[in-house]
Amino acid sequence: MNQGYDLIGDVHGCGLTLIELLKQMGYTQKNGVYQHPKRKVVFIGDIIDRGPNIRLACHIVRDMVDAGHADICMGNHEYNIVTYLTSAPAGLRQPFLRPHTARNNFIVQQTLEQFVNHPQEFNELLSWFTQLPLFLEYDHFRAVHACWDSAMIQQFKETYGGNRLKPEMLPESVDTDSFLYQFLDRILRGTSLRLPDGRSMTAKDGMVRQFFRTKFWEHEPQRYSDVLFQPDPLPEDLQHQLLSEKEKQKLLDYGADEKPLFIGHYWMAGIPKPIVPNIACIDYSAVKYGRLVAYRMDTEQHLHRGKFTWVRVEKNER
Repeated sequence: MNQGYDLIGDVHGCGLTLIELLKQMGYTQKNGVYQHPKRKVVFIGDIIDRGPNIRLACHIVRDMVDAGHADICMGNHEYNIVTYLTSAPAGLRQPFLRPHTARNNFIVQQTLEQFVNHPQEFNELLSWFTQLPLFLEYDHFRAVHACWDSAMIQQFKETYGGNRLKPEMLPESVDTDSFLYQFLDRILRGTSLRLPDGRSMTAKDGMVRQFFRTKFWEHEPQRYSDVLFQPDPLPEDLQHQLLSEKEKQKLLDYGADEKPLFIGHYWMAGIPKPIVPNIACIDYSAVKYGRLVAYRMDTEQHLHRGKFTWVRVEKNER
């Protein structure tokens, strides 16, 4: 019997919608754990933050993983909350590995509030988050939260072994000069280019950024517009600017002959479909009343629009 896989995008605390999606795909709860007789879930990360039922979502996911009915790879939100709550070593000039800025405080607020009466449970969950797989490779597909960079993944394996962080690696992971920081930034947040001439742009969320997110699968791009991959547009005068040779060298190209790849992270909109025949983003803005999306993967080499399934996240999730 071939093992089927159901890849689920960023849940972000939409626990009730997750239950509805699992049931829609034929999963039933046995001994408190959702499971399917012939299929297994792969969660793409970002289970926590923002949503109204974070604790419920965490219980569902961890119970499924622990019982062997699901796999999961780490999202940037799991990594962020671990470093947010990990004490910094002496000499770092800040009390925690991730600074407690107003923005960072806001991002984790819902998670901290929903676990405030369950401190032991939360500490166990943080330990679990710390050692989640960073990337997953199967016989016929791959999964990572934001970007698959084969060269960096190979270097990580050779340097650290396996596909996980260890608690003692966390201080190194926030050192911006380290390979580990650059690797985690790549696989958990994706690729980007700096705006030219010191320019910056204000995103819809009010953040001022000097970088824009880029595609990592575009073959022979020529202009900024060819590689832009984010909801926010570029400044109008830069949208069609030619890429320099130096900028082109910084871009990745996940080839059309590579295994099918599943990512989350990018807040897609509309009706789910593959980005290209071998790449699918399954983050469709669930927590912003979008869709919680799954792709029902079997053995296909080219992904099909008809194999996406989803549940609209209604306001009664709250």
